Amino acid sequence: MKLTEPQKVILNDPSRFKVVAAGRRMGKTYASIASLAKYARNPNTKCMYVAPSYRMAKQIVWEDLKDLLRERNWLKRVNESELTATLINGSVIMLRSADQYDNIRGIGVDFCVIDEAADIAEEAWQAVIRPTLSDRQGSALIIGSPKGRNWFFDLYNNAKSQADWNSWQFTTAEGGNVTADEIAAAQQDMDKRTFEQEYLAQFVSYSGVIYYAFGEHNIATWPHEIKQNMPLHIGMDFNVDPGAATIGIIHGLGLHIIDEVEIFGTDTREMVKEIQERFPGHKYNVYPDASGAQRRTSAGGVTDHLILKNAGFKLHVGSINPSVKDRIGAVNSCLKEDNTRLTIDPKCIKVINGFRKQVYKEGTRQPDKNSGLDHMMDAIGYCVNNLYPVKQNIQRSRGPLHRTL
Repeated sequence: MKLTEPQKVILNDPSRFKVVAAGRRMGKTYASIASLAKYARNPNTKCMYVAPSYRMAKQIVWEDLKDLLRERNWLKRVNESELTATLINGSVIMLRSADQYDNIRGIGVDFCVIDEAADIAEEAWQAVIRPTLSDRQGSALIIGSPKGRNWFFDLYNNAKSQADWNSWQFTTAEGGNVTADEIAAAQQDMDKRTFEQEYLAQFVSYSGVIYYAFGEHNIATWPHEIKQNMPLHIGMDFNVDPGAATIGIIHGLGLHIIDEVEIFGTDTREMVKEIQERFPGHKYNVYPDASGAQRRTSAGGVTDHLILKNAGFKLHVGSINPSVKDRIGAVNSCLKEDNTRLTIDPKCIKVINGFRKQVYKEGTRQPDKNSGLDHMMDAIGYCVNNLYPVKQNIQRSRGPLHRTL
């Protein structure tokens, strides 16, 4: 495989420690594999690749690494259970995970790749991986997509002024693996911050309000009659204090939230009854919390999902919930003013307050749950992420919704 210009820069730079902030599909996986092979060609070298989890290590590089070593006739034997490749020159390349980083202690290596570094605990690098390089004067490639301004952000910036360190920032476009049309489609689909992080490899600050794309352009009154048999789209978060649901309708420009339900000391049957009484005779599409597939004492030993099905609700839900990051990204994408696909009736005070006030916990990308705003935001997030996931390409332009529809 021919190296791209960013990959050549990474491989040819003589710095001992290299830090790379990479946009999505920039080519960092092959840069990692090529770097491992470059060091392993020296006899009796120990190289280690570290990913956030064992599964990621195996899925991301293992097969491609073995293919490259076989193509060069370097491979002597493979230990599939330990994810270790031994070369004919005595060098070893091992794959390890950072979710149990204590298992890495005591391993001395000549070269290490830390992939998706922003998803790895800082302690894994400082207390465990960095010491593995000391006795052999080893080197490291620390690479990944930015995830806010965490320790990876600090490492990237500090590398610019430290001896034996260097750092780079490569966008998706610079990687050359994704077409300009596809990047433009992603920019149309995503909210501004997510696009800047995922495709421009920027260290976006996520402090402050989560739903920054929300504004007065998202508050709109629905002037038409809501007729029976009109399909409703319901986001639902299963909880006792409170149970939360958002109720919307889909029209030509997106999703409009017409009502919200918040009940304290409740269960799923009571929530179903409340929705049916408010909107009798409709078709109910529900986008619930995936945990509702488990048995719940609040549901009398019957799963929340089964209660919804028995009540005639059509479920749209996966086996697990979407990640918080994806859910928030999908909602912000639909809220943005230049491509609005989500509006809210002024009477939905809880939803509007959530958009205006919910913030991240300081120093993290996790919503602050102490405000009591999270249940309604989770409910609408399940619905929006299912209907308008960030990964979905938007093929046509949609104009903004006006405050009176």
